[in-house]
Amino acid sequence: MENGYSWRVLKSQDILVLLKLAADPPSWTFDSIARELGLSQSAVHRSLRRAGEAGLYDGSRRRIKPGALLEFLSHGAKYVFPPIWKGEARGRPTAWGAPPMSKALLSSGHNPPVWPDAHGEARGIALQPLHSSVVEAARKDKDLWELLALVDSLRIGNARERNLAEKKLKKKLEI
Repeated sequence: MENGYSWRVLKSQDILVLLKLAADPPSWTFDSIARELGLSQSAVHRSLRRAGEAGLYDGSRRRIKPGALLEFLSHGAKYVFPPIWKGEARGRPTAWGAPPMSKALLSSGHNPPVWPDAHGEARGIALQPLHSSVVEAARKDKDLWELLALVDSLRIGNARERNLAEKKLKKKLEI
């Protein structure tokens, strides 16, 4: 605590938890989200508390705030969670290399961004995922994979890719 203020910073796992809630039906529990994301129940609880303090989650209704989440991801994700590139690797496609962006954009022939994964189906330029459990969670949940890939398009894309990703994310968040 500094000058009477408690400084809480959003963590990448908070975005992962919020996107999981956006991808799942409303009948979730802390335990179900924790198991599906490879996190502890207390980590999910802390994530939602931080997200609530940031205005991205409504704890009384147990729902994300889709408009606020879209605004944060569209304008802040690339600054708060800057991309970390790791070179060429095998992995799971993300950003414009993954659905739904891959269906909307023609491939330029360049290696797509991938999350490093020895069992991945693509070869590309390795992008460190938002959180260490992203690859496994995305493998289990196609909707979550698409949301995470859209967020990566916002983090690393050019203006055209970012605009398209924002439109697709808006539709997926039902705004």
